[in-house]
Amino acid sequence: MAEIMGSSLDAVADIPDGATILIGGFGICGMPHNLCKALSLREDAGNFHLVSNSGGMDGWGSGLLFEGKKVSSIIASRIGPACKAYEQQALQNEIKYELIPQGTFIERIRAGGAGIGGFFTPTGSGTVVAEGKESRMIDGREHILEKPIRGDFALVKAWKGDAAGNLVYRLSAGNFNPVMAMAADMTIVEVEEIVPVGGIDPGQVHTPGIFVQRLVVGEETDKPIEIVTTRPRGGRREA
Repeated sequence: MAEIMGSSLDAVADIPDGATILIGGFGICGMPHNLCKALSLREDAGNFHLVSNSGGMDGWGSGLLFEGKKVSSIIASRIGPACKAYEQQALQNEIKYELIPQGTFIERIRAGGAGIGGFFTPTGSGTVVAEGKESRMIDGREHILEKPIRGDFALVKAWKGDAAGNLVYRLSAGNFNPVMAMAADMTIVEVEEIVPVGGIDPGQVHTPGIFVQRLVVGEETDKPIEIVTTRPRGGRREA
């Protein structure tokens, strides 16, 4: 059974200084904002090594960790413009970062969760991505060896969970969350609702409870838009 926590602060209270943390979400869609916020408020811990698609946005999600100078390094597939603190710290070499192709990024995490020692992929062959990595020819094409990624902790956002830790994600908010939930020593999940065991149809479970150690209902429910693009009503946007 997953431990049901009273607050997001309680859920992340024992994450130590220097921990490697997987943070779900594609951009901020499916990002566990409340857990990130609680972690950013910890005065006794920082120097975190993040693994996340992006760095959140100003004042929201993992962006709060960058704003609080809690991040030492990050493995990601992009440096997005939505979080200025992340962008500035990367450009000024205040944090270490490794940018990797997005498909390779998620497959390395999946390998970590599945106990696979690595995989060969043609992605990145012949580029700086391949520097220092083992390579071999497969079907006449060069492939490079990519090693798995695991975390000490995974912070995951799901739509609904039951008391046993079984999870359901909503639409595209699932994205990287199911894979990250499998690839950490401790998985902490922020949900919108906790239902009794049996309240989720077994055929609808996306992440089995065996991978989940802690559940908490998120305090804030706002879902902002990361990048807003608009045009006048009834007309075409002017060049």
